[in-house]
Amino acid sequence: MISSSKLKSVDFYRKIPRDLTEASLSGAGLSIVAALCMVFLFGMELNSYLSVSTATSVIVDKSSDGDYLRIDFNMSFPALSCEFAAVDVSDVLGTNRLNLTKTIRKFSIDSNLRSTGNEFHSEPTTTNIKHDNEQHEESIGGALELTTDNFDKYAHQFPITVINFYAPWCYWSQRLRPSWEKASKIIKERYDPETDGRIVMGRVDCTQNGELCRSHHVQGYPSIRIFRKGSDVRTDHGHHDHESYYGDRDTDSLVKTMDNLVASLPTESQKSHSGDKSNLASHIKRPAPSSGGCRIEGYVRVKKVPGNLIISARSDAHSFDASQMNMSHVVNHLSFGRKVSPRVMSDVKRLIPYVGSSHDRLNGLSFINTRDFGANVTMEHYLQIVKTEVITRKDHKLVEEYEYTAHSSVAQSLHIPVAKFHLELSPMQVLITENPKSFSHFITNVCAIIGGVFTVAGILDSILHNTIRLMKKVELGKNF
Repeated sequence: MISSSKLKSVDFYRKIPRDLTEASLSGAGLSIVAALCMVFLFGMELNSYLSVSTATSVIVDKSSDGDYLRIDFNMSFPALSCEFAAVDVSDVLGTNRLNLTKTIRKFSIDSNLRSTGNEFHSEPTTTNIKHDNEQHEESIGGALELTTDNFDKYAHQFPITVINFYAPWCYWSQRLRPSWEKASKIIKERYDPETDGRIVMGRVDCTQNGELCRSHHVQGYPSIRIFRKGSDVRTDHGHHDHESYYGDRDTDSLVKTMDNLVASLPTESQKSHSGDKSNLASHIKRPAPSSGGCRIEGYVRVKKVPGNLIISARSDAHSFDASQMNMSHVVNHLSFGRKVSPRVMSDVKRLIPYVGSSHDRLNGLSFINTRDFGANVTMEHYLQIVKTEVITRKDHKLVEEYEYTAHSSVAQSLHIPVAKFHLELSPMQVLITENPKSFSHFITNVCAIIGGVFTVAGILDSILHNTIRLMKKVELGKNF
């Protein structure tokens, strides 16, 4: 057994009898200051221990979401009709997908970006529309020539008025003209306007009656519209509510279509009015756009290589006047990758406040062509996209998101103006990891604070005490 006297010999903290110690006011003041310093430094160290620190590194992209990137968007085009609005994607590997519709929705909007109706359905039309072989043959006196002055008179006079809105320079209008004139002559003889008066076929030259064509939201030539008496104007918005014809353009098909339209007129028994209208196949006759603008929303998936997202007017059987196309737009939303829920994003921002600050850089911005740039103006956006991944201290992947920088410009185009988004994906990714702090490191720092402050305060007290004693001795020496 080790005796108590031997055990006491290893005491690091030997005690001085209280009678041999002396308290002083300077020592007391210094002790209070030292205690306050200890509390303050302890609080600072505790706050540092409880706070989150992160480390940022740049590594080669090791995406877990595969080789494809999802792009979600919602954009409003106040001067692009839903009738021809198309979404295309392309990339440097040769992928070129045109007029995507499966994951895209379109809504007609007015010039103030307000919706004017339900979703505009634009089912794919026939790619090879039939025309008459005699392209240069033309019948005289077939179709009724309508202008801004007499359009309303005839459109409200007959139960059905079918109008060909055309442009003389348009290739497709030139191909349609002979068959339109022949079909008009046949229909005029079959349903004489003077004796029968159930249907009339007419045409409007949009180069001479531009305002009339714009009022009916005609943006592609030729546009064949079907007006029904009593239903050509809606009272809620005041927009024209009529149908567009997308079927074959040969004489036989046009005549057959006109016969079906006459047959769809309600009889005296008023039976099955809506069912009669369905005689014309839905893929060749659909509601015309109720306004001149379009809101396009949805998503597309693209390969993770440089490419383009393009929104433009597109049709395989219509021509467009590039000088009249206006691709002004408002980006309501544009994001890349999986959607991050607001709750998760809130947790991320508590961890790293700056994350997510640039993944919606274009949201809410307007890009308007005021015609100061002239005609044929293409709106271009250059986007550089980089992936950001956040991993917590327990190796839990909190979020994966794509942020981007954007630079926009306008450029004169020799072709049909478009809204183009150039996509440049970085092969690198930003990795943000949370740095854990050990409890032992915290305790070590606390001990260092307490011991260090205690030691420094002791040194200062000793210096102060000895200085005071020396000054007293000097003073007593002078007195003697």
